[in-house]
Amino acid sequence: MTTIPVEALLQKKERFERGADRRSLEDPRAELLHLEEQGELLVQKIQGDVVTVPTKYGREKRIQKGHLWHHKSCGQCGHIPGYSTSIFWVMRKLGYDYHDPRDQTSCTAWNYYASATSNVAAQAAVAVRNFAAAAETGYFPLVHCGTSYGHYKEVREELLLHPELRAEVREIMGKLGKELVFPEELVHYSEWFYAMRDEIAALQTRDLSGVRVTVHPACHYYKLVEGDAIYDPDVYGGQRTAVVTGLAQRLGADVREYSTWFDCCGFGFRHILVQRDFTRSFATMRKIEVMKEEADPDVVLTHDTGCVTTLDKSQFAAKAHERNVGVAVMSEAQFAALAMGAHPYKVCQLHWHSADYRPLLEKMGIDWEQAWAEFQEGIKKLEKGEKRYLDWDDVD
Repeated sequence: MTTIPVEALLQKKERFERGADRRSLEDPRAELLHLEEQGELLVQKIQGDVVTVPTKYGREKRIQKGHLWHHKSCGQCGHIPGYSTSIFWVMRKLGYDYHDPRDQTSCTAWNYYASATSNVAAQAAVAVRNFAAAAETGYFPLVHCGTSYGHYKEVREELLLHPELRAEVREIMGKLGKELVFPEELVHYSEWFYAMRDEIAALQTRDLSGVRVTVHPACHYYKLVEGDAIYDPDVYGGQRTAVVTGLAQRLGADVREYSTWFDCCGFGFRHILVQRDFTRSFATMRKIEVMKEEADPDVVLTHDTGCVTTLDKSQFAAKAHERNVGVAVMSEAQFAALAMGAHPYKVCQLHWHSADYRPLLEKMGIDWEQAWAEFQEGIKKLEKGEKRYLDWDDVD
């Protein structure tokens, strides 16, 4: 067995070729439509206004602007609630309608990636059940979680390749009174933000030109079924995924390079359950410290639940050991919302984050002390029983 030197691997990741063999790979959208013609499944079609974006090997991907069914992230809802509310807030500000479902389940990727105790039919059936729920509303699914997105791309590939799996899932769906339905495109929320970057920038109220940014691209977004991720010739010369970076650049931020951009954030899956110290060490020593030393960012932007959580929450332990950490971490959705004037606590809920974000807010021209006082006024209403919860009227 020949061992490939690390330098060779890094060089391979730095640049790839778009050869004819890669461009001619089967189009999953075309395959889905072909199976629909054969009566194997139903395809939920994209409707209304659409933005077309380029993918890694040249296939054009279609992003629906509005009328979207939000496939939420269990990790966002439980650990980073400002992530989801920022997505909703931006969509509301841009004037696009959406549906926030109550009948969505987890994608079960925790089961699949972390424990390997499930089976392919169960995984596919859960995915299809969620997509059937979306199709029944008429709203097109938009997936918040990068892991769910990657998992569903793998499920789609299995369904396309294996008729016996389709038959098994069709039978399960029949017992639930639902159809075997899959969306025409699998769309991650960060792809929507990338596609809408001009409209987002048009409503920008805060100057970000002095804000230094580093970007961590999420593994489960662009390393799983890699041909479906967005790559733009104008961003990194088309050699890295364009989401997050393309938006940050459009908002005028100073996006900076660092050498370990390809590395995982440290979250992985199984090892965060059984080797958490490894996760924290990797996140801080291979990612945060390298960013600090090579780029000195004001904020790290990423686009997956696990990435935000790991890069943010891991810093407290390293700080206790006097490591070179201490940089704000958030999703590009929160960053874009702040750029558009969103409240840092009522909308972006940055008080759920561990690393100190206040220097960043000050650099963005945000009085965080005043904002915190405003947020506390809303909390007092909850404590007095004047309101059951804060709603959109409290933030708009």
